[in-house]
Amino acid sequence: MKKTKKKLLLHTCCAPCVVYVHGKLSENYEVTCFFYNPNIHPDTEREFRANELKRIAALKGWNVVVADSDPAEWFRAVEGHEKDPERGERCSICFNLRLKKTAEFAKENGFDFFASSLSISPYKVTNQINREGIDISKGQGIEFLPEDFKKQNGFAIGKKMAMDMGIYYQDYCGCVYSMEEKKSKEKSKEKSKERTTNS
Repeated sequence: MKKTKKKLLLHTCCAPCVVYVHGKLSENYEVTCFFYNPNIHPDTEREFRANELKRIAALKGWNVVVADSDPAEWFRAVEGHEKDPERGERCSICFNLRLKKTAEFAKENGFDFFASSLSISPYKVTNQINREGIDISKGQGIEFLPEDFKKQNGFAIGKKMAMDMGIYYQDYCGCVYSMEEKKSKEKSKEKSKERTTNS
């Protein structure tokens, strides 16, 4: 008799980050992707990432839930942290908001666990993500699965999988502040290059 897999709700930040993660988790769990990312800016980018996830899910036969996102709720949550650096307190607040929504949905809909694909990113601090997930699990009464999907070259493998599948690969985390930080760094590099060229 085939053993029934336990149900896991996977908070999914984007399609390129989840292809590897879904494969790893589906070895042991019945996985459903949960797209809830009110941090992603602008709205057209969030919609594009959600549609890209749905496109890949249709090809792969995955279960996907795209939840309504209210950017105003995210801006209220991170108010006062606009100048925080990437990986700072603003990121913890952002993880908490998204993982809490995931945990609530998981509990209400009969899932056994919840988790997140976020830890595959080399730009994210795994312990920061897992800390928020574990704290939320205690309050919500549903188990969080702490993972570090960057291990064993997970990011590089996942990136190649995504590129081979023709998945759009975004070049910033998602929020307006990470986008501004990226642009600022690019400008600094350009100025540095100009000084080197002109010297």
